[in-house]
Amino acid sequence: MDLLLTAVGWIGAALLLAGYALVTTSRLSGDGVAYQLVNLAGSIGLMINSAYNAAWPSAGLNLIWAGIGAVALVKLTRAGVSR
Repeated sequence: MDLLLTAVGWIGAALLLAGYALVTTSRLSGDGVAYQLVNLAGSIGLMINSAYNAAWPSAGLNLIWAGIGAVALVKLTRAGVSR
């Protein structure tokens, strides 16, 4: 179980970094669905790993980050945006 949750954390970190790099290099739109999905998945992965390791400040931060991503996805879906 430790190995699985460590992998979930590393994948989450990689997703957040990849999303940031893709937006910074203009390969992905910062206000698009793809970016929000990458951020949501990454923050959930880090949140799970942080909670498992009792790193509560990091878990809380990633919970909020995931919430922001979820709200953004709902707004984009309602607006019919698919970029």
